[in-house]
Amino acid sequence: MALIGCDGSGKSTLASDLVSLLDRRSPTRSMYLGLGTGDLGRRIGEIPLVGRLAERFLTGRAKKAHDGKSTGKEKRLPGLATALAMFGFSLARRRRFRQVLDFRRQGVQVITDRYPQAEVPGSFDGPGLSWLRKGSALVERLASRERALYAEMAAYRPTLVIRLNVDVDTALARKSDHQRDMLEKKLAVVPTLRFGGAQIVDVDATRPYREVLESVLAVLRRHGLEA
Repeated sequence: MALIGCDGSGKSTLASDLVSLLDRRSPTRSMYLGLGTGDLGRRIGEIPLVGRLAERFLTGRAKKAHDGKSTGKEKRLPGLATALAMFGFSLARRRRFRQVLDFRRQGVQVITDRYPQAEVPGSFDGPGLSWLRKGSALVERLASRERALYAEMAAYRPTLVIRLNVDVDTALARKSDHQRDMLEKKLAVVPTLRFGGAQIVDVDATRPYREVLESVLAVLRRHGLEA
């Protein structure tokens, strides 16, 4: 089962609580399938003296990479160093995804926090390097290879996708260190993702957490999974 939604929708908390409840009946594990670049930046920001400068630098590079470098009206792929870093994060995500598949082969039920998609490039749990943009020949090859990685992961359709819906004000209230424009972009993209035709159930995650948890448990009961 995949939990998807904008930052601040409660994915991580739900994943933890659902594992605690479901593991009582059958082996259940959770797996984070995001890139973790935001958390990395915040950890770097805690380093004395140089941390905040390094965090701002990395945040700026990441935003530029996601937005693209403009040449007139044309957006371009990032430089080689940034592209290699983004590709490295995607390789790490694939490694965690393969752990999910290993758990499933062992008969373990898995709840994922996020899920990779190959539908929309440029972040949003999809390829960071947009195959629609131009760049150096080497970076274009990296973008093509990264796209193949995500196509490989997305070929495994989740049994069930729970889409946690929030508005931008709720997301920002819960994630005050995030940028409003980036949250708005995620909120616009999440409803368009289909995850290979997987069954998607929408849950209103603006409500108090206990109500959201009960709603998700009700969805699981309808699908034969009870805590």
